[in-house]
Amino acid sequence: MRLDFYLSHVTNLARKASKVAISKSRVTVNGEVIKKANHTVEEQDVICLDAVPLAWPSEGYYLMNKPLGYVCATQDADHPIVIDLLGTHLGQPLKVVGRLDKDTTGLLLLTTDGQWLHRITSPKSVCQKRYRMTLAEPIDDHMLTQLEEGVMLNGEQAPTLPAKAERIAEAEIFLTIQEGKYHQVKRMLAAVGNRVVTLHRDQIGPLVLDEGLQPGEFRELTKDEVAYF
Repeated sequence: MRLDFYLSHVTNLARKASKVAISKSRVTVNGEVIKKANHTVEEQDVICLDAVPLAWPSEGYYLMNKPLGYVCATQDADHPIVIDLLGTHLGQPLKVVGRLDKDTTGLLLLTTDGQWLHRITSPKSVCQKRYRMTLAEPIDDHMLTQLEEGVMLNGEQAPTLPAKAERIAEAEIFLTIQEGKYHQVKRMLAAVGNRVVTLHRDQIGPLVLDEGLQPGEFRELTKDEVAYF
């Protein structure tokens, strides 16, 4: 991270004022006066302003209502990416926690904390995710039972783990799963002879998407919400 960017985010100095402070020898890094605003600093560095030690920026944790048409990637030449909606956290790059397809909307988590991301996405962790979907055909009780008991996906060697399926309307259901296989929900419905038309994730673990959060909007997670995982 650039020194001037760091300084402007951990103090009450604006970016321009941070550059002035650096040029006037008010800032030291590991005991050495640094007069270049573009000097790169890292978390292990001891950075002082007027001989007062400064803290490193905290990790960032965000919840977003992903809009239709955006992809969960760091760059894409053909489609807009979700990172563009949020940017960075204090100059630190954000990573997507549990990707959603371009045509899937809903709850998306983003963070700078790699360990927290791993706790949620690791195959060893049990983190349930709930999806609301409309289907091409009405769904019957037999299909719901198959989804709940586990289905064999094309190309897999073992059936999906038990899930929870709830009918909302004739061709609309909630499906709660605890795995994260490639295009799993769509493949599960295909395996029982149906097809997903629209797909929306509204819950990850105990985190539920805010009703008032519009597509493309986001908010920071609370400390209690971060501690869920």
